[in-house]
Amino acid sequence: MLRRWAIFALLAALFFVLIANLEWWEASLRFLFPRESQVVHPRASLLVLVWEHIRLVAISSTITIIIGVPAGIWVTRTNGKDFLSIVTALTSFGQTFPPVAVLALAVPMLGFGLLPTVVALFLYGLLPVVRNTIAGLQAVPANLLDAAHGMGMNQTQTLFRVEIPLSARVILAGIRISVIINIGTAMIGAVIGAGGLGSPIIAGLVQDNVAYILEGSVPAALLAVLADQFLGNIEATFAYSKGLDSLSPNT
Repeated sequence: MLRRWAIFALLAALFFVLIANLEWWEASLRFLFPRESQVVHPRASLLVLVWEHIRLVAISSTITIIIGVPAGIWVTRTNGKDFLSIVTALTSFGQTFPPVAVLALAVPMLGFGLLPTVVALFLYGLLPVVRNTIAGLQAVPANLLDAAHGMGMNQTQTLFRVEIPLSARVILAGIRISVIINIGTAMIGAVIGAGGLGSPIIAGLVQDNVAYILEGSVPAALLAVLADQFLGNIEATFAYSKGLDSLSPNT
């Protein structure tokens, strides 16, 4: 397990070195596109663009988790089961509704920049978190719940001591999918001034400059790989610790 985290730390360090050295990007893009008058987007350094992108994804994904996981838990409880179909339909609608359309509707009310982009990303990333939370909790065997109640646990204790630990990997998988989706979808924020790696891509499309497009798309792809590796390591660490706990004489 330490090896997985060491590999991730090494890859993260290499990614930071890569985006911090703008001269390398300019030399490489100049070699690939010698006819372009400018090969590096002048708005901001690549390090700043990556930070803006991470900020967009981090804020929207945090809100998605804070709202999505409790919503998924609630509709699997006795007092929320009647709303299961409604919550599922609403979260499905949030992802089928194009983020660009959400931005178009949000800008008149929320203005330009960070806030409408976060709203669009939140709605778009909600579905996998809610659905995986529901699926994970519903997959907990009924006999384990009966055993927990037989031991004297109340509903809250059963949820936190039995249901969530057993469904955590499924819930984490939903969060992992949501974050990766948001990394790609966050590109649209540049259209309304939210910054991020979408800025050079949009500029490249407008100016027909492939160098700009590569400057934004390559770091975004690498960032998605790193995020996937990070969240995958969390899943693996949880599974590993759970396996160790099962060998404990106290369990």
